[in-house]
Amino acid sequence: MKTAFIRFVASLLLVLPIVTQAQSFPLETVRSYPFPSDLTSSAQGSRLAWVFNEQGRRNVYVAEGPDFAPRKLTNYTEDDGQEITSLAISADGKWVVYVRGGDHGSNWDEALPVNTSSSPNPIKVQIWSLPFAGGEPKSLSEGDEPLISPKNDQIAFIKGHQVWTAPIDGSSPARNLFTARGENGSIQWSPDGSRLAFVCNRGDHAFVGVFTNSETPIHWLAPSFSRDRSPRWSPDGTQIAFVRTPGAGGAPDSLLTRKHQPWGIWTADVATGKAQPLWQAPKTLAGSLPPTHGGTNLHWAANNRIVFLSYQDGWPHLYSMPATGGSPLLLTPGGFMAEHIQLSPDRKWLVFSGNTGPDKQDIDRRHVVRVPVDKAAVEVLTPGAGLEWTPVVTGDGATIALISATAQRPPLPAVIPFTKGTPRLLAQNLIPANFPTSQLVTPKQVVFKAADGVTVHAQLFEPAGGPAKKPAIIYIHGGPMRQMQLGWNYSDYYSNAYAWNQYLTSLGFAVLSVNYRLGIGYGYAFHQPARGGKNGAAEYQDIRAAGEWLAKQPQIDASRIGVYGGSYGGYLTALALGHDSRLFAAGVDIHGVHDMTNERTEQVSHQIEQIPDAQLAAKVAFESSPISVVNTWTSPVLIIHGDDDRNVRISQSTDLVRRLEAKGVPMETIIIVDDTHHWMRHANALKVGQATADFFKRKLLKTEK
Repeated sequence: MKTAFIRFVASLLLVLPIVTQAQSFPLETVRSYPFPSDLTSSAQGSRLAWVFNEQGRRNVYVAEGPDFAPRKLTNYTEDDGQEITSLAISADGKWVVYVRGGDHGSNWDEALPVNTSSSPNPIKVQIWSLPFAGGEPKSLSEGDEPLISPKNDQIAFIKGHQVWTAPIDGSSPARNLFTARGENGSIQWSPDGSRLAFVCNRGDHAFVGVFTNSETPIHWLAPSFSRDRSPRWSPDGTQIAFVRTPGAGGAPDSLLTRKHQPWGIWTADVATGKAQPLWQAPKTLAGSLPPTHGGTNLHWAANNRIVFLSYQDGWPHLYSMPATGGSPLLLTPGGFMAEHIQLSPDRKWLVFSGNTGPDKQDIDRRHVVRVPVDKAAVEVLTPGAGLEWTPVVTGDGATIALISATAQRPPLPAVIPFTKGTPRLLAQNLIPANFPTSQLVTPKQVVFKAADGVTVHAQLFEPAGGPAKKPAIIYIHGGPMRQMQLGWNYSDYYSNAYAWNQYLTSLGFAVLSVNYRLGIGYGYAFHQPARGGKNGAAEYQDIRAAGEWLAKQPQIDASRIGVYGGSYGGYLTALALGHDSRLFAAGVDIHGVHDMTNERTEQVSHQIEQIPDAQLAAKVAFESSPISVVNTWTSPVLIIHGDDDRNVRISQSTDLVRRLEAKGVPMETIIIVDDTHHWMRHANALKVGQATADFFKRKLLKTEK
């Protein structure tokens, strides 16, 4: 009997690794979902359009109420890295316009072609149109930032920093609308489509101009030594509101001292060009020009009110005020942020994504929220454990379209009645049958404190079963102005990271995704801390605290904690390995920043007027850089970078590789030829994700015997 029992136990031990492995799934399956973006509506009726990225094949889809049955409008069939942006529907709903090509999440060269296939004849960045009813797309021109006229007959767009126009049906070639010295953009049609407001950037100053026709000189609105931006027409077309900030220059000032960034709202009479200040931001740090999505989010709303966003009370909130002047009314009081803000077609409502709701964990989610433009009557329209974002109101005012997700279900377009309701999902059939919905875990909200007392939020992904002591990985998002959430993310890049974290969890790793300071969602003090980034890397304390928190958990093997991240997450990964190889046993650094001194070195001037703390600032930037801690870096690392990166120069990784080679640090490298920061080609995103997982399996997983 004893022998039989021993044999039974032995047979269980042989089966257990197989059972554990069966909980996993291929990375390809969890990355097979269609990702929706660029949701938009027509100004009249109930027509919608959005982009689906289906494993690298990006296409425009449309739907129309009341049934909102999705219909594929374009037919691009290759994983060729060509994004679709600037999606719009004409006001009458008859035409769809979009840009194909470029990398519009980049810091530079966003409108240059992306050639992930290394083709000798790369695809150009072009503007296309086609009927909403269907048909073949027509190329209107090379160019970017198209804006459809309210007359529905033409588009204005930017090409070579000048403003061009083309008929929306492609019936004649595009032509240069006008030429103005400088870099022109931010175009806005007047309500009747007869004139065009724009911003002309001339380096240290910028003007708002109004173009009428080729016979009429451009009309400059209150030109000054300031930088003007964000022109917004009044509904009757007689006035324009805009944001004014100071021009460049002035005496050299401290680089390390945080300073208020002034801004104000002005209104100008279009006929005379005369302008007057309407409101000036408070002269506090929080009152500075808001650094969140959409910036000031300036709108000219109904009832002759101006709507804008400000961080002045410590949260990115919406305000409105009469266009004639007066005290701003706080529309969205409370400890939450507003982003993805849209004005309804009738200009009476604002709809937005907010991290608020009846559940205390909603601070780590997004829900659709609405508020009237003249009253602080906030209403969360989609409460619950799901996530909803980027709402738009249909032209008939009856429906709100949005993107909806949960912890297990990837994002899909959805609609709800404007008066509130349960989201009705669109295009569910496009989620592949083998997508591992039932095998995905629900991340748990985790809250802990850094060494200096700052409260940090994170999400813990825990695998079921497995050994009593599990290996763990810390995931660090980039940005740094991002917030990872308790489910799929509204960004394609971070939705990809969420899928990677689910895949790593399925392999047996516990994954802790950390929302470190410098990120959004927790107020101004957290978003804009003292001594952050190149001024001291204070946010690294949050990463170290995350590692120490994990090491104390009874289910975690403290000797097998890894760390990885991309972009700013790559920067913090490199800092973690340089500062704390004793804590972090291995890491994957994906297109990270490693030397913060480049900009600071250039600011050390040889002129008579010196920046008072330039030398100290350069020293602090060096000490905030991973290159300063290479000598204490001992843990193995995988370094990955795309060589057409337009957000972090590949030289940042090339330099670090040389330094680590000289130090003898165990290192593996992957360079992705001709792809950008955002893995525009789906196959490359899979390659990077699989390489990351394989590296951690080799370095952190114990071999079963």
